[in-house]
Amino acid sequence: MADVFSEFITTLKEKINIVEVAGGYINLERRGSNYWACCPFHHEKTPSFSINEAEQFYHCFGCGASGDVISFVKEMENVEFMDAVKLLAERAKLPMPQTGYDSKKTVEQKRKRDTILKILNDTAHFYLDNLNSGKADAHIEYILKRQIPSNIVRTFGLGASLNFNDLPSYLLRKGYDRQDMLDSGVVNSVDGRLVDSQGGRLIFPIINAMGEVIAFGGRALKKVDFGKYKNTKDTIVFNKSKSLYNINLLKKLKTAQTIKEVIMVEGYMDTISLYQAGFKNVVASMGTSLTQDQARLIKRYTDTVLISYDGDAAGQHANLRGLEILKNEGLNVKVVPLVDNLDPDDVIKQLGASGYRECLDRAMPLIDFKIHSLKSQYNLNKSEEKRKFVSEAIKVIKTADSAAEQEDLLKTLRDLTGITYESLKRDLSSAPKEERPEPTAAAVRKDSATVSERASRFIISAYLFGAKFSSDVRIGEIPFENGVHSIIAKYIQSKQLMDERIQPTELFEFFEEGSDEYAELCHILDYSDGNHFKGEVAEKFFYDCIKRLKTDEIDRQIAGIKALTESEKDCGKRKQLVLKMQQLIQTKSKIKSGD
Repeated sequence: MADVFSEFITTLKEKINIVEVAGGYINLERRGSNYWACCPFHHEKTPSFSINEAEQFYHCFGCGASGDVISFVKEMENVEFMDAVKLLAERAKLPMPQTGYDSKKTVEQKRKRDTILKILNDTAHFYLDNLNSGKADAHIEYILKRQIPSNIVRTFGLGASLNFNDLPSYLLRKGYDRQDMLDSGVVNSVDGRLVDSQGGRLIFPIINAMGEVIAFGGRALKKVDFGKYKNTKDTIVFNKSKSLYNINLLKKLKTAQTIKEVIMVEGYMDTISLYQAGFKNVVASMGTSLTQDQARLIKRYTDTVLISYDGDAAGQHANLRGLEILKNEGLNVKVVPLVDNLDPDDVIKQLGASGYRECLDRAMPLIDFKIHSLKSQYNLNKSEEKRKFVSEAIKVIKTADSAAEQEDLLKTLRDLTGITYESLKRDLSSAPKEERPEPTAAAVRKDSATVSERASRFIISAYLFGAKFSSDVRIGEIPFENGVHSIIAKYIQSKQLMDERIQPTELFEFFEEGSDEYAELCHILDYSDGNHFKGEVAEKFFYDCIKRLKTDEIDRQIAGIKALTESEKDCGKRKQLVLKMQQLIQTKSKIKSGD
């Protein structure tokens, strides 16, 4: 059955072009035979992410990320391998085969995930039916009060929880297991009794980019001592720090048009209100502090983010760290100034779509917002506070990316404080430059490879990517110590013996993604641009690398014989071992001299 699945994967890859798939996520530019882009997996300003269309794989020469079309979709959609295969199969219009490919553990994990998604989907329909049952007067009243039209209610799939008991009873009647229900997050156990975790609330389904309901948000309709809004707990299908509300509709929008910018708001109602007013390029962080995962999720759709949080400057200041995370992932971050104490929903209600558009037009770069936010914390009419403000503002201006930007910001600071530009410039020159963290850990790869391991990489890549000089030596004659190199060498040898084309993309199926072995494969792919195999210098280096591996192998044999000699008691056998060692030393000398 595994063979059936392998054949299916082969057919799938033949029907899918990685360039066409990747082009739906990132902007690609053709250079020569390859396509290039800024890497979607780490922050960079100069493109180092390459797609080899002929061989159907990608490789980033910066962070080392590599893979085929399946692993690309897996990473971009943040899904498991089989889900990525399903997405691509749907794109290629290929029916998924029924196989026994999965291990028992994998089968159980898949069963668990599928069951939880079914529970969440059935729960969403249950809440929707409640809203239309004629029993959800309080929920309907709230929807009318917030001026949400019926078509928007349907678009976002809003629903109603009428009480704490109906949902558990409904799901049990559907035949769901008690533990699966608990693990889905839609019910809780209270004194051994199952209760609706969103009991009595207006329901906002949280849907991922694949269109699957993965969680729920709920809004209390009565005054409560705890939060008005509540999300269901994190589960195997929902992680709040990796999710954004309305990402499903944003993905649909991208298929219809280019998204120049994404508006980021805090909550459900802000999202719905903006969407209703025509700003469909909106997502919500659902009140959580912004994370690297969310930043990378946004980056799949745009390079510019407009932060439109509540108008309270103090509240916005608390989110500065999250905004830095967005910037460190290579996003152009701007902050939308709103009237104090108003949120985006209020602005839409009071000023309309045109009023909110004016707010967007006034969006300021992150560094300008930092100074604006600082200003709100000090009374500039008091000399002591003004000095503190200037001192803090100078530190911010010091982090500007260019001298021109620094000059412009100093002029702004001059106008705010009345202090001369010359004085501010002197303060800026004497201010210490703060150390800025690396954008992402992924941008710097650890590589403790030895000289011999680097030689092995060069040799193997020469065969993989068709260096002319590699055809004069059969790879089976070369001794590789590293297990990964040996596996790839055997693959190449099998292709040579059968006179078949070497296909580097097949290697991604040999090693588990994320393993040390996979990382070593990625290092080998650093040579995939082919520029390392041109000219006499490259050819000489290739043969020098082979000599290195052969002499290393002899050194290992000599070391083994030495150990045997030291423990051998029989004089005759010791002499034989010494003779063999001398022969090896002579062979090593000939290899080094090129005889």
